Amino acid sequence: MPSRFLTPEAAADLADVPAVSRWVSHGSPDGPRLHVLDYGGDGVPLLILPGITSPAVTMDFVARALTDLVRPLVLDVRGRGLSGDGASYGLEAYAGDTEAVVDGLGLDRPLLLGHSMGARIAAATAVRGKAPLRGAVLVDPPMSGPGRGPYPTTLDAFLGQLAEARRGTDAEEVGRSWPRWPHRERALRARWLASCGEEAIRGTHRGFEEEDFFDWWPSVPVPVELLYGAESPVVTAEGADEAARTLPDARLTRIPDAGHMVFWDNPEGALDRLRAAVRGLLA
Repeated sequence: MPSRFLTPEAAADLADVPAVSRWVSHGSPDGPRLHVLDYGGDGVPLLILPGITSPAVTMDFVARALTDLVRPLVLDVRGRGLSGDGASYGLEAYAGDTEAVVDGLGLDRPLLLGHSMGARIAAATAVRGKAPLRGAVLVDPPMSGPGRGPYPTTLDAFLGQLAEARRGTDAEEVGRSWPRWPHRERALRARWLASCGEEAIRGTHRGFEEEDFFDWWPSVPVPVELLYGAESPVVTAEGADEAARTLPDARLTRIPDAGHMVFWDNPEGALDRLRAAVRGLLA
Protein backbone atom coordinates (compact mmCIF):
# COMPACT_ATOMS: atom_id res chain seq x y z
CA MET A 1 0.00 0.00 0.00
CA PRO A 2 1.50 3.40 -0.95
CA SER A 3 2.54 5.49 2.03
CA ARG A 4 1.34 8.96 2.93
CA PHE A 5 3.51 11.82 1.76
CA LEU A 6 3.81 15.58 1.45
CA THR A 7 5.64 17.43 -1.28
CA PRO A 8 7.82 20.44 -0.41
CA GLU A 9 5.20 22.62 -2.10
CA ALA A 10 2.54 21.30 0.28
CA ALA A 11 4.72 21.81 3.35
CA ALA A 12 5.37 25.38 2.22
CA ASP A 13 1.64 26.11 2.48
CA LEU A 14 2.03 26.18 6.26
CA ALA A 15 4.20 29.29 5.97
CA ASP A 16 1.17 31.16 4.63
CA VAL A 17 -1.14 30.05 7.44
CA PRO A 18 -1.36 32.43 10.43
CA ALA A 19 -1.28 29.58 12.92
CA VAL A 20 1.25 27.77 15.09
CA SER A 21 1.71 24.01 14.87
CA ARG A 22 1.11 22.26 18.17
CA TRP A 23 1.56 18.58 18.94
CA VAL A 24 -0.30 16.39 21.38
CA SER A 25 0.96 13.07 22.66
CA HIS A 26 -2.04 10.79 23.00
CA GLY A 27 -3.11 9.66 26.45
CA SER A 28 -3.48 6.01 25.41
CA PRO A 29 -0.41 3.85 24.69
CA ASP A 30 -1.44 3.05 21.10
CA GLY A 31 -2.76 6.52 20.26
CA PRO A 32 -1.11 8.56 17.47
CA ARG A 33 0.71 11.83 17.94
CA LEU A 34 -1.68 14.55 16.84
CA HIS A 35 -0.99 17.80 15.00
CA VAL A 36 -3.10 20.93 15.56
CA LEU A 37 -3.02 24.34 13.86
CA ASP A 38 -3.56 26.95 16.59
CA TYR A 39 -4.65 30.41 15.38
CA GLY A 40 -4.15 31.94 18.82
CA GLY A 41 -5.92 34.79 20.55
CA ASP A 42 -7.58 35.23 23.93
CA GLY A 43 -11.03 34.08 22.91
CA VAL A 44 -12.91 30.92 23.77
CA PRO A 45 -11.17 28.00 22.05
CA LEU A 46 -13.01 26.45 19.11
CA LEU A 47 -11.64 23.10 17.97
CA ILE A 48 -12.35 22.37 14.30
CA LEU A 49 -12.67 18.73 13.19
CA PRO A 50 -12.42 18.29 9.39
CA GLY A 51 -13.87 15.70 7.03
CA ILE A 52 -12.72 12.37 5.65
CA THR A 53 -10.14 13.72 3.17
CA SER A 54 -9.57 17.21 4.59
CA PRO A 55 -6.26 17.79 6.36
CA ALA A 56 -6.27 20.71 8.79
CA VAL A 57 -4.74 23.24 6.39
CA THR A 58 -7.66 22.85 3.99
CA MET A 59 -9.94 24.47 6.59
CA ASP A 60 -7.70 27.50 6.99
CA PHE A 61 -10.24 29.78 5.31
CA VAL A 62 -12.90 28.66 7.79
CA ALA A 63 -10.63 29.25 10.80
CA ARG A 64 -9.59 32.70 9.55
CA ALA A 65 -13.23 33.74 9.31
CA LEU A 66 -13.63 33.17 13.06
CA THR A 67 -10.49 34.70 14.59
CA ASP A 68 -12.32 37.82 15.79
CA LEU A 69 -14.86 35.68 17.67
CA VAL A 70 -12.88 32.75 19.08
CA ARG A 71 -9.46 31.11 19.22
CA PRO A 72 -9.69 28.62 16.34
CA LEU A 73 -7.67 25.41 16.38
CA VAL A 74 -7.85 22.84 13.58
CA LEU A 75 -7.02 19.19 14.15
CA ASP A 76 -5.25 16.99 11.64
CA VAL A 77 -7.47 13.98 12.33
CA ARG A 78 -5.53 10.72 12.73
CA GLY A 79 -4.34 9.34 9.42
CA ARG A 80 -4.31 12.77 7.74
CA GLY A 81 -1.99 15.72 7.39
CA LEU A 82 0.81 15.68 9.96
CA SER A 83 -0.94 13.48 12.54
CA GLY A 84 0.02 9.85 12.96
CA ASP A 85 -1.91 6.79 11.86
CA GLY A 86 -4.23 4.89 14.15
CA ALA A 87 -5.13 1.30 14.84
CA SER A 88 -8.83 2.16 14.53
CA TYR A 89 -10.86 4.66 12.54
CA GLY A 90 -14.12 4.32 14.43
CA LEU A 91 -15.98 7.10 16.19
CA GLU A 92 -14.87 6.08 19.67
CA ALA A 93 -11.21 6.31 18.62
CA TYR A 94 -11.71 9.66 16.93
CA ALA A 95 -13.53 11.01 19.99
CA GLY A 96 -10.66 9.83 22.16
CA ASP A 97 -8.25 11.84 20.01
CA THR A 98 -10.43 14.93 20.40
CA GLU A 99 -10.45 14.49 24.18
CA ALA A 100 -6.67 14.09 24.12
CA VAL A 101 -6.29 17.41 22.29
CA VAL A 102 -8.61 19.23 24.68
CA ASP A 103 -6.67 17.86 27.65
CA GLY A 104 -3.19 18.10 26.11
CA LEU A 105 -3.56 21.73 25.07
CA GLY A 106 -5.43 22.72 28.22
CA LEU A 107 -8.47 23.99 26.33
CA ASP A 108 -11.01 25.36 28.82
CA ARG A 109 -14.52 24.23 27.82
CA PRO A 110 -14.00 24.67 24.09
CA LEU A 111 -16.60 24.79 21.36
CA LEU A 112 -16.46 22.05 18.75
CA LEU A 113 -17.02 22.62 15.04
CA GLY A 114 -17.10 19.52 12.86
CA HIS A 115 -17.74 19.09 9.15
CA SER A 116 -18.90 15.74 7.70
CA MET A 117 -16.78 13.08 9.45
CA GLY A 118 -15.79 15.80 11.90
CA ALA A 119 -19.45 16.48 12.70
CA ARG A 120 -19.89 12.82 13.64
CA ILE A 121 -16.77 13.03 15.80
CA ALA A 122 -18.09 16.17 17.51
CA ALA A 123 -21.38 14.42 18.30
CA ALA A 124 -19.62 11.38 19.78
CA THR A 125 -17.25 13.55 21.82
CA ALA A 126 -20.10 15.61 23.22
CA VAL A 127 -22.11 12.54 24.19
CA ARG A 128 -19.15 10.79 25.84
CA GLY A 129 -18.81 13.79 28.15
CA LYS A 130 -15.13 13.23 28.98
CA ALA A 131 -14.13 16.69 27.72
CA PRO A 132 -16.22 19.58 29.13
CA LEU A 133 -17.62 21.62 26.24
CA ARG A 134 -19.52 24.89 25.80
CA GLY A 135 -21.42 23.64 22.78
CA ALA A 136 -21.00 22.37 19.24
CA VAL A 137 -21.73 23.17 15.60
CA LEU A 138 -22.22 20.13 13.37
CA VAL A 139 -22.02 20.74 9.63
CA ASP A 140 -23.60 18.22 7.24
CA PRO A 141 -22.91 15.04 9.25
CA PRO A 142 -23.23 11.79 7.27
CA MET A 143 -26.60 10.28 8.17
CA SER A 144 -25.99 6.99 6.42
CA GLY A 145 -25.75 3.85 8.53
CA PRO A 146 -27.17 0.38 9.06
CA GLY A 147 -30.53 0.16 7.33
CA ARG A 148 -30.22 3.70 6.00
CA GLY A 149 -28.57 3.12 2.64
CA PRO A 150 -25.02 3.80 1.49
CA TYR A 151 -23.02 6.97 1.86
CA PRO A 152 -23.57 8.96 -1.37
CA THR A 153 -19.87 9.08 -2.36
CA THR A 154 -18.48 5.62 -3.02
CA LEU A 155 -15.22 4.33 -1.59
CA ASP A 156 -13.95 3.86 -5.14
CA ALA A 157 -14.51 7.56 -5.82
CA PHE A 158 -12.46 8.55 -2.77
CA LEU A 159 -9.69 6.11 -3.68
CA GLY A 160 -9.67 7.39 -7.24
CA GLN A 161 -9.11 10.93 -6.01
CA LEU A 162 -6.37 9.67 -3.67
CA ALA A 163 -4.65 7.91 -6.59
CA GLU A 164 -4.72 11.17 -8.57
CA ALA A 165 -3.10 12.99 -5.65
CA ARG A 166 -0.38 10.36 -5.27
CA ARG A 167 0.33 10.51 -8.99
CA GLY A 168 0.42 14.31 -8.86
CA THR A 169 -2.58 16.52 -9.51
CA ASP A 170 -3.43 20.21 -9.69
CA ALA A 171 -6.28 22.62 -9.08
CA GLU A 172 -7.66 22.14 -12.58
CA GLU A 173 -7.98 18.37 -12.20
CA VAL A 174 -9.49 18.74 -8.73
CA GLY A 175 -11.98 21.12 -10.29
CA ARG A 176 -13.43 18.28 -12.36
CA SER A 177 -14.74 16.76 -9.13
CA TRP A 178 -15.34 20.06 -7.32
CA PRO A 179 -16.09 22.69 -9.97
CA ARG A 180 -17.68 25.19 -7.55
CA TRP A 181 -14.68 25.51 -5.25
CA PRO A 182 -12.45 28.60 -5.19
CA HIS A 183 -9.11 28.05 -6.94
CA ARG A 184 -7.09 28.38 -3.71
CA GLU A 185 -9.06 25.61 -2.01
CA ARG A 186 -8.76 23.30 -5.02
CA ALA A 187 -5.00 23.89 -5.08
CA LEU A 188 -4.66 23.10 -1.37
CA ARG A 189 -6.58 19.87 -1.82
CA ALA A 190 -4.38 18.93 -4.78
CA ARG A 191 -1.23 19.37 -2.69
CA TRP A 192 -2.48 17.84 0.59
CA LEU A 193 -4.74 14.93 -0.30
CA ALA A 194 -1.75 12.57 -0.57
CA SER A 195 -1.18 13.10 3.17
CA CYS A 196 -4.35 11.09 3.84
CA GLY A 197 -3.85 7.39 4.50
CA GLU A 198 -5.74 4.84 2.46
CA GLU A 199 -6.64 2.82 5.54
CA ALA A 200 -7.94 5.98 7.24
CA ILE A 201 -10.22 6.62 4.28
CA ARG A 202 -11.34 2.98 4.07
CA GLY A 203 -12.02 2.75 7.80
CA THR A 204 -13.91 6.02 7.93
CA HIS A 205 -16.02 5.21 4.87
CA ARG A 206 -16.85 1.84 6.42
CA GLY A 207 -17.91 3.68 9.57
CA PHE A 208 -20.23 5.91 7.55
CA GLU A 209 -22.20 2.78 6.68
CA GLU A 210 -21.74 0.71 9.86
CA GLU A 211 -22.02 3.40 12.58
CA ASP A 212 -25.34 5.23 12.86
CA PHE A 213 -25.17 8.98 13.51
CA PHE A 214 -28.59 8.77 15.15
CA ASP A 215 -27.20 6.48 17.84
CA TRP A 216 -25.42 9.63 19.10
CA TRP A 217 -27.42 12.62 17.93
CA PRO A 218 -30.45 12.42 20.27
CA SER A 219 -28.10 12.50 23.29
CA VAL A 220 -25.92 15.42 22.18
CA PRO A 221 -26.07 18.04 24.95
CA VAL A 222 -27.35 21.47 24.02
CA PRO A 223 -26.48 24.07 22.95
CA VAL A 224 -25.85 22.53 19.54
CA GLU A 225 -26.56 23.76 16.02
CA LEU A 226 -26.67 21.65 12.87
CA LEU A 227 -25.88 23.39 9.59
CA TYR A 228 -26.62 21.55 6.37
CA GLY A 229 -26.46 22.22 2.67
CA ALA A 230 -29.78 22.79 0.94
CA GLU A 231 -28.52 20.65 -1.96
CA SER A 232 -26.67 18.07 0.12
CA PRO A 233 -27.16 14.38 -0.69
CA VAL A 234 -25.74 13.60 2.76
CA VAL A 235 -28.30 15.47 4.88
CA THR A 236 -31.51 15.04 2.94
CA ALA A 237 -34.82 16.69 3.79
CA GLU A 238 -35.83 13.43 5.47
CA GLY A 239 -32.60 13.37 7.46
CA ALA A 240 -33.03 16.96 8.58
CA ASP A 241 -36.59 16.18 9.68
CA GLU A 242 -35.38 13.20 11.70
CA ALA A 243 -32.66 15.32 13.30
CA ALA A 244 -35.20 17.98 14.29
CA ARG A 245 -37.60 15.38 15.67
CA THR A 246 -35.05 13.39 17.68
CA LEU A 247 -33.30 16.39 19.24
CA PRO A 248 -35.94 19.15 19.33
CA ASP A 249 -33.79 21.51 21.42
CA ALA A 250 -31.14 21.69 18.70
CA ARG A 251 -31.14 24.51 16.17
CA LEU A 252 -31.08 23.46 12.51
CA THR A 253 -30.01 25.88 9.78
CA ARG A 254 -30.31 25.19 6.05
CA ILE A 255 -27.54 26.75 3.95
CA PRO A 256 -28.78 27.80 0.51
CA ASP A 257 -26.79 27.14 -2.67
CA ALA A 258 -24.60 24.53 -0.99
CA GLY A 259 -24.14 20.79 -1.24
CA HIS A 260 -22.27 18.59 1.22
CA MET A 261 -19.07 20.66 0.98
CA VAL A 262 -20.95 23.53 2.51
CA PHE A 263 -18.15 26.07 3.10
CA TRP A 264 -16.46 25.36 -0.22
CA ASP A 265 -19.67 25.47 -2.25
CA ASN A 266 -20.98 28.74 -0.83
CA PRO A 267 -18.17 30.35 1.20
CA GLU A 268 -19.81 33.72 1.84
CA GLY A 269 -23.25 32.44 2.76
CA ALA A 270 -22.03 29.47 4.79
CA LEU A 271 -19.44 31.43 6.74
CA ASP A 272 -21.99 34.16 7.56
CA ARG A 273 -24.30 31.53 9.03
CA LEU A 274 -21.43 29.83 10.84
CA ARG A 275 -20.47 33.11 12.48
CA ALA A 276 -24.07 33.57 13.59
CA ALA A 277 -24.08 30.06 15.05
CA VAL A 278 -20.84 30.66 16.94
CA ARG A 279 -22.14 33.96 18.32
CA GLY A 280 -25.24 32.14 19.51
CA LEU A 281 -23.20 29.53 21.35
CA LEU A 282 -21.07 32.21 22.98
CA ALA A 283 -24.07 34.23 24.17
